[in-house]
Amino acid sequence: MSKLKVLVVEDDSIIIIDLKRRIPKIGYELVGVFSKGEDAIEHVEVLKPDIILMDVMLDGMLDGIETAKLIHNQTDVPILFLTSMVDEETFQRAKITSPYAYIIKPVTDRELQINIEIALYQKKIDKEKSELINQLQEKNRQIKELSGLIPICSNCKNVRNDKGYWFQVEEYIRDHTNAEFTHSLCPICIKKLYPELAGTEE
Repeated sequence: MSKLKVLVVEDDSIIIIDLKRRIPKIGYELVGVFSKGEDAIEHVEVLKPDIILMDVMLDGMLDGIETAKLIHNQTDVPILFLTSMVDEETFQRAKITSPYAYIIKPVTDRELQINIEIALYQKKIDKEKSELINQLQEKNRQIKELSGLIPICSNCKNVRNDKGYWFQVEEYIRDHTNAEFTHSLCPICIKKLYPELAGTEE
C-alpha cells in the first residue's frame, strides 16, 4: 500500500527541518517542500499530493491564503494551514479558502496525524456527497414530468401536443414520462364485451 503523500509549503527553515523529521515518523511520504507559494502552485499537479501543509506567511509575492485559493483552482487536494498567526483578521481570510484545518504552531506528532486523518476522511465524505448530488441531478434530468393543461378529445380521448398534433393518450404519456403501458380490460368493459367471461348476459 502506497504511503500518503504530503506537500509542505513553509518558509521557516527550523519548521521545515522539523516537518521533514515528523512526516516520515508518522508514516507519510514527504513529496516536496517549497518556501514560495508560486513554486507550490507550479508543482502541485506534478507531485499530486494527498495533503498540503501550508504556512500562512510565505516568501515571495503570495502568502499562504492566496496560494491556497490558486491551488484550489487546479485541484481539490485538502489544505491544512499550519501557522503561528492567531489574529482574527488572518483567521477570517484563511477561513474563506475552506481549509480542512487551521493548526497553531507548535504542533505535536499526534496532533498533526489526527488533523491529517480527519482531513482525508472529510475529503472522502465530500467526494461521496458530490457524486451522490451528481447522480441525483442526472436522474432529475432523465425524468420527464407532465404539467399544465393537456387538451384531450372528449370523444376518442386523444390528446394534443404543443405543436397541434393529436396522439393516443398512451403514446403521449410514453413520450413525456418514463411510464410504459400494459393493456388489459376493466370490469365494466369485460361485462360489455365479454359477458360470458364476466358471468353475465347482455
